[in-house]
Amino acid sequence: MTQPSFPMPRHVGAVNWIGLSTLIAKEIRRFLKVWVQTIAAPVVTTLLFYSVFALALGGVVRMVGDVPFLTFLAPGLIMMAIAQNAFANSSSSVLVSKVQGNIVDVLMPPISALELTAAYVVGGVVRGALVGLVTALTISLFVPVTVAHPFYILFHGIAAAMLLSLLGLIGGIWADKFDHMAAVTNFIVTPLSFLSGTFYSVDSLPPTFHFIAHLNPFFYFIDGFRYGFIGRTDGTLGTGILVMLGINLVLGFVAWSMIKRGYKLKA
Repeated sequence: MTQPSFPMPRHVGAVNWIGLSTLIAKEIRRFLKVWVQTIAAPVVTTLLFYSVFALALGGVVRMVGDVPFLTFLAPGLIMMAIAQNAFANSSSSVLVSKVQGNIVDVLMPPISALELTAAYVVGGVVRGALVGLVTALTISLFVPVTVAHPFYILFHGIAAAMLLSLLGLIGGIWADKFDHMAAVTNFIVTPLSFLSGTFYSVDSLPPTFHFIAHLNPFFYFIDGFRYGFIGRTDGTLGTGILVMLGINLVLGFVAWSMIKRGYKLKA
């Protein structure tokens, strides 16, 4: 008589690659399923910003240094779209799971805190990069978008998306309701984005505000990203790279430790 066969337990090594890839796929499919809201809408919003500035100039060619203002503006708008959507992806994913009560489905499988952190961050980076690419292609229909230094575009785009994904992950874990998340967006993310040199050159600011602008971490990824397109920078590229790497390490540790402890995730 044949003995019944029972499923054998799956061995999980140092990294649960199946669990990690599954959670990453879930995060990507989540925003692709509603692509009109998560990809098309941010592109339209960015084009509205561009249109407002273009109409305000009234056909006058204003220069920032030796670069036309609208050419100077385009990389900043692209980066703002990347940052805001990377933040929105990780923050909404965690907060919605908490509010709906299905966060337990993510916490129960044998996935480590580091793998959970990595999966949410990758999901945010992919969404931010996709929105940035579509935005860049769309803006290029209205203003020439040149590429001077591809490495700086790639590095600052990914580093900025990671930074905002981590910040969104931390905010999503901390928030108990959507009002809390809106406060983080309205009082931290939006002000830092708008005061980072997205719409202007910080070199035109008075000395005090010029110094304050360099304390804004968002300034460094806007500045480095813009340098990748037009070859013009308001700061020191090496300092910006170190600042972004350092902040990402700190935020990554904070997010990992919050998940490791189950802070506001486990009842």
